[in-house]
Amino acid sequence: MKAATERKIIRWMHIVLSIPILGYIYGPVSTIPVGSALVRFVMLPAVVLSGLWLWKGHLLKKKLRQPRYEQRIQKKANAY
Repeated sequence: MKAATERKIIRWMHIVLSIPILGYIYGPVSTIPVGSALVRFVMLPAVVLSGLWLWKGHLLKKKLRQPRYEQRIQKKANAY
């Protein structure tokens, strides 16, 4: 998947999942127990994680792509 496509998908997920949070704050969703729990325990963490991914996801990807320290040592040892 291209980086631009991934970013669009995550951005739209972030926007769509933010709508029930606005309903929780300004609407009657806070009075419905199931809706309230859904917003607090599913929607809000998903929006936070998607926002963090949009903000710092490139650093996490870069970190995951780098070989671990032990793997680097083994590669250097095999090169000798």
